[in-house]
Amino acid sequence: MSDIDQNTPADMREETAEAAPEVASNDRVAELENQLAEAKQNVLYAQAEVQNVRRRAEKEAQDARAYAATAFARDVLSVADNLARGLSAIPADLRADDKMKGLVTGLEATGRELESVFQRHGITKIAAEGQMLDPNKHQAMLEIPSDQPAGTIVQEMQAGYMIKDRLLRPAMVGVAKAG
Repeated sequence: MSDIDQNTPADMREETAEAAPEVASNDRVAELENQLAEAKQNVLYAQAEVQNVRRRAEKEAQDARAYAATAFARDVLSVADNLARGLSAIPADLRADDKMKGLVTGLEATGRELESVFQRHGITKIAAEGQMLDPNKHQAMLEIPSDQPAGTIVQEMQAGYMIKDRLLRPAMVGVAKAG
């Protein structure tokens, strides 16, 4: 009998049965490798998300510290405005009077100290007169006929301020009118 004839159906079944666990095992290994790769990817995404949340929280905390005094600073600006208006309202003859000299000197020292406190806390005055109107920093209140180019600030009615890199209050200004 030939080799082909010697293989009985039982022998063929035995060979197929032995090969089946190997194929099933290979499929199982491939499936587990895919699950492992997916799990690794999910861990990387989760780590990236945690890092992003941590960065956002740190940025928010930093901003909260930097800008916490914004409302208070706005309120104190009105005090500074009133002090400046009061000083500018004192006529020159009263400034020269010996009785008033101490009062004027004290008010001027208070104004300088207020400016110093502003500087220490990152509150800076916005440059206005002679500058071109910047709607991010200036609020145009009126147009004034002038020999300056249109849009140039020719009068400052109220000083504007920044707290660090944010607008605290826009400068209220008059701008040159187009000819």
